[in-house]
Amino acid sequence: MKKLMIIGFVGAMFWMSGCEQNETYKTTLDNPDTYQGMVKSLTNTVVYDIFSPPVASRVYAYSNIAGYEVLAQSYPGRLKSLGGQLNEFTSPVAPSGNVNPKLASLHAFYLVGKALIFSESMMDEPYHLLLERLKQEGLDESVKKSSFEYGQAVADHVKNWMDDDFYKQTRTFPKYTPQSAEGLWKPTPPDYMEGIEPHWNKIRPMVLDSANQFAPLPPIPFSLDEQSTFYKQLYEVYDVGVNLNDEQLNIAKFWDCNPYVSHHYGHAMFGTKKITPGGHWIGIASIACRQSEVDFINTCEAFTRTSISLFDGFISCWDEKWRSILVRPETLINRHIDEDWKPLLQTPPFPEYTSGHSVISRAAAVTLTDIFGDNFGFNDDTEVEYGLFERQFSSFLEASEEAAISRLYGGIHYRMAVVNGVTQGNKIGEQVVKNLVTAVK
Repeated sequence: MKKLMIIGFVGAMFWMSGCEQNETYKTTLDNPDTYQGMVKSLTNTVVYDIFSPPVASRVYAYSNIAGYEVLAQSYPGRLKSLGGQLNEFTSPVAPSGNVNPKLASLHAFYLVGKALIFSESMMDEPYHLLLERLKQEGLDESVKKSSFEYGQAVADHVKNWMDDDFYKQTRTFPKYTPQSAEGLWKPTPPDYMEGIEPHWNKIRPMVLDSANQFAPLPPIPFSLDEQSTFYKQLYEVYDVGVNLNDEQLNIAKFWDCNPYVSHHYGHAMFGTKKITPGGHWIGIASIACRQSEVDFINTCEAFTRTSISLFDGFISCWDEKWRSILVRPETLINRHIDEDWKPLLQTPPFPEYTSGHSVISRAAAVTLTDIFGDNFGFNDDTEVEYGLFERQFSSFLEASEEAAISRLYGGIHYRMAVVNGVTQGNKIGEQVVKNLVTAVK
């Protein structure tokens, strides 16, 4: 794990031939891989700390916004501040003095990121390695001091805004108590965990005007009548699950993105840590930036726009999940169809409707399409380091469609949650594209 983090900062760096020693650090700071490395170290920490998907989206959003705002204030001819665009957010002060904007951006990202994770040392080590490299490449102490001071000022500004998003208050709210009605969500095997983030709709969104701005159609009325539409969708999950072909199986596994999968063998139990669904799309944003060879500024911009879409997507999705509180297929299949059936993927510990993958994947895909264009083909190798494989896509939207249907193949969502989740996510992505202006025209 440490080796992966170090590679993110150091492996991709290079020396500019013929450059004065005291100018070399500028080349390193101008390199977009330097910002990419900072994001990768954050992802590694999110995986290690096992943040839930909604909470992970919050970590990505605020960290990237801090880095972005430094650049927006430093390059007003290229980037527009998010002040006045994000709910209750105001622009920080502009830089003054001998500030290197790229270093200040990295420092602001680092400070906000550290405030949002547990294992601070996992961000400290690669960041300190970068700073040592910059020192060796001639970074002047006065530039470093000024840059750190400005990065700190912007980080504090973002953290003050962040502290008012109602996250801290929700930490004290009561847990969800499962109800007996058969159509309502119950904890699922193997761990029967309590429901995750039942109050997430109280978190302040960023671009949406409220958590329920794009509430989806309600789920199909619950019924166990074998002729009912609901039962037919329930049976489809079972039927697909017992007849998976190799391609469907690969798709389901590729998009699993469960941050913690528990394995039980007799009395022994161990867990596998994985990337979150939002983290997977942050990885896709990383691939797109590298493939398009965008610079440091536009790399930060792409991560910021994507992370905001993910953040609002989770708020919208969780608003519906804990309104409808719909039972998962696994619970009903085991009770009424086949008591020995198990879904291919481990059922996540929260209500079924709508599909989180469907919502956030589509929101991110619409946003990335706006940045990089339609028909942007790419090889998605995000999951390789987690023991999976690459998959090739002709566009971000195609990838989002596959992410959505993967949940039916995995046995954890009804088709209605997939289809209506895509529609919900599409509206969120379009709202971000329409209302969030980052590039100065």
